[in-house]
Amino acid sequence: MTIRVLIIDDSPTMRAILMSRMSGEPDISVIGTAGNAVEGRELIKQFNPDVVTLDIEMPGMNGLDFLEKIMTLRPTPVIIISGSTQKGADATARALALGAVDCYAKSDRSGTLPIDDDGKLANLIRQAAQVRFNNRWPVSPVTGRDGRPAAQTNTALIAIGSSTGGVEALQTLLTGFPEDCPPTVIVQHVNPRFAAAIANTLDLASPAKVQLAEADMPLKQGNIYLAPGGDRHLTVGGSNSHYARLRPGEPLCGHLPSVDALFQSVADNVGAGAVGILLTGMGSDGARGLLAMSQAGAQTIAQDEATCTVFGMPRAAISLGAAGIVAPISRIAHHALKRAA
Repeated sequence: MTIRVLIIDDSPTMRAILMSRMSGEPDISVIGTAGNAVEGRELIKQFNPDVVTLDIEMPGMNGLDFLEKIMTLRPTPVIIISGSTQKGADATARALALGAVDCYAKSDRSGTLPIDDDGKLANLIRQAAQVRFNNRWPVSPVTGRDGRPAAQTNTALIAIGSSTGGVEALQTLLTGFPEDCPPTVIVQHVNPRFAAAIANTLDLASPAKVQLAEADMPLKQGNIYLAPGGDRHLTVGGSNSHYARLRPGEPLCGHLPSVDALFQSVADNVGAGAVGILLTGMGSDGARGLLAMSQAGAQTIAQDEATCTVFGMPRAAISLGAAGIVAPISRIAHHALKRAA
């Protein structure tokens, strides 16, 4: 089956480069290109593409508003094509929270625009084409007897793993966390160039403080720590006072950082005092780690198929018997925190 792609970018040069990066791929066909949102909207209606690549930094339009309309009126897998500026990174993070399935940097770390990208864009398009959009539910915050959000005071730590569609899911989940939530550690598969912007975006949505994890940083109540990405695994160290560990290593399940690495460290160092949450994502990263957490006595939760952008990672965990609870994204905070009520 051929994947039909629409490119929306105001730069003719960039459109040509993106087309070149997809040329020669027998399973991918560029069915059209557009230079602005108006043209893009008409081509989406006309061709109903399988995947859209979208530059949200185009002049003369608000790309985020356009993306929101796409996701509301005609949900379509969208890959954000981002520039190297901080403004571009911030916009990309907000786009992922709105439902874009992935992001792709226009240039490499040197700032150049090589014609060949070793198939990275083509692989992102193949993954995006597997996305099927489902229903979303509003979050239901957990509240205590006084009506304010309640923390799970007998939980030492919460560990979360997510991938494709994860930023949107995390935003929904963390909205339901209280300001004094248990220390929470997250591995989200993402280009490290966008990690800081994603942390800032999630911080705006969460009553608790969201920040990038740093090496040997103590993990404190009311704080949520996001893996910075790159070439290091984020794990948890310490048996009583826990801290973040960032250590080089080999990819696990094809990922560095890996959810499995995080969950295994939580099973080893926190055990029954922890909660593990596995959200939407492709593949199986996190499934074995969630099983290790379950076997160590931790509470384990997987997002249900109906609210996942991609059910791969939760499905793998459920098939192993690793998930004690399977729930829609809107109810996961409730299950993770209800013991405080």
